[in-house]
Amino acid sequence: MSQPTVLLLARADGSRISTPFKAAPLSSIDPFMGARQVAYIGPDGVSAGIVHTSETLDIDDFPHTEVIVVHAGHVVLQSREQTLELGIGASAVIGRGTTLRVQPQPGTCWAFCTVSIPTAESTPGLTALDPLAMLSPSAAPEPQILIGPTPQCRSRNAFEDDATDLRVGVWDSTPYTRHGRAHKLNELMHLLEGSVTLQAPDGTSVTVNPGDTVFVPQGAPCAWSSARYVRKVYAVK
Repeated sequence: MSQPTVLLLARADGSRISTPFKAAPLSSIDPFMGARQVAYIGPDGVSAGIVHTSETLDIDDFPHTEVIVVHAGHVVLQSREQTLELGIGASAVIGRGTTLRVQPQPGTCWAFCTVSIPTAESTPGLTALDPLAMLSPSAAPEPQILIGPTPQCRSRNAFEDDATDLRVGVWDSTPYTRHGRAHKLNELMHLLEGSVTLQAPDGTSVTVNPGDTVFVPQGAPCAWSSARYVRKVYAVK
């Protein structure tokens, strides 16, 4: 089995990326079917990639939990209780079991991270991610892997699912550099401010800038280097 690696899903400017995608539904009941382009499917029910769609869909029972970050176009998500209008850069969580209408403009594209655990109870609803959310102090990286001063980090979960251990929210940090280590969790990152370079052991690297979305599988080895303040939307499991 090949070693997991950092996967760039989409650039803010829509430029071409080298990440390989496979056109495939996540399951026989995936509502987006052939519109889905998969970059990663893990053994723990986590997947990541992009969706290109222009089709309005009515879904009685959304089959998994999906975190989306819009990269092109505009999409309206309408459940029984609420309506979210998501333009470029906006992000949201669709809970398992949601009765939903999806209304995308032609040419809409979003990056996604999904969690599919068939035995997990439903968590219906829509959660919008507020990029300006007030944050609280959170743990910094372990001292033994830091190169230089310890950063000040803050975060806030907007969505939590105990059945799947999925946490989605906003995080920020002062600049820091750390040695490479295996990533502790599966993580979708969408950068809101700043810039960070994620480097693999072989020296290859991905620099993530505002508006870019990247996925780091659990176990993927990478170092972190940010020269200025960073703020991001995250989805971790």
